[in-house]
Amino acid sequence: MFGRIALIGIGLIGSSLAHVIRREGLAGHVAVSTRSETTLGRAEELRLGDSYTTDPAEAVRDADLVIVSVPVGASGAVAAAISGALKPGAIITDVGSTKRSVIDQMAPHLPQGVHFIPGHPIAGTEYSGPDAGFAALFTNRWCILTPLPETDPEALDTLKAFWRACGSDIDQMDPDHHDRVLAVVSHLPQLISYNIVGTASDLETVTESEVIKYSASGFRDFTRLAASDPTMWRDVCLHNKEAILEMLSRFSEDLASMQRAIRWEDGKKLFDLFTRTRAIRKSIIEAGQDVEMPDFGRQAARGDSSKS
Repeated sequence: MFGRIALIGIGLIGSSLAHVIRREGLAGHVAVSTRSETTLGRAEELRLGDSYTTDPAEAVRDADLVIVSVPVGASGAVAAAISGALKPGAIITDVGSTKRSVIDQMAPHLPQGVHFIPGHPIAGTEYSGPDAGFAALFTNRWCILTPLPETDPEALDTLKAFWRACGSDIDQMDPDHHDRVLAVVSHLPQLISYNIVGTASDLETVTESEVIKYSASGFRDFTRLAASDPTMWRDVCLHNKEAILEMLSRFSEDLASMQRAIRWEDGKKLFDLFTRTRAIRKSIIEAGQDVEMPDFGRQAARGDSSKS
């Protein structure tokens, strides 16, 4: 599909892309770039690419597709570093969880004649680094593209074909709409997880360590989310601030309503809420976005349990 693909950043998403690109034969050459010599050395040990460099400009030279897989706060610096080395006609995309901020950071640095198409594969685990990747990460998962008004249709079709070859389903959104949607379905749950695990940690002295000892599956699932890369999630919070604050406000209002229902023993209100949310869970399974098995179905996606 491409003569040369450059992967800028080789964490969970970047390394998983490296695996699926190799599996599907999507590129003649994969250039890997990351700023850490240690991480780059590990990527080479794992044979994730064909060439390795800490200089992103070197990696993107002659690349037909450039995929930026760095924390969203670093997107602008990467765009500035690679701008002079991009060849005309190259497609540049990213995998960040916020889109408006990434566009505002990257677009001013990118030269005329290249195709910048922001993207976001909605796939992941709590693991990070080059060892975390696996080729099935994107299978039957959505990849949302947020093309700009001037986006070339042929380049967009090419990028869609790439993500489909990786196993993804494709959708398109306006960048601002994407950020609001993801604030609900991704960013808010993540922040709730960080908060509840932090609360449990604070209560450890009160409960004599029994929070950890007797953790039920619900708390275990919170800790899975709370184990995610802190740098990535710090940047998400700072770069999707308005949408996240809006959703946190709505959540706080709903939480206060539940608190009142419990205080006043309003069993009907609680039962109605729990019934409605149970139906939402069923609809997620029916939509193929999860399965009725432990660990969010990730063992089935991988075919093993080494990262579960």
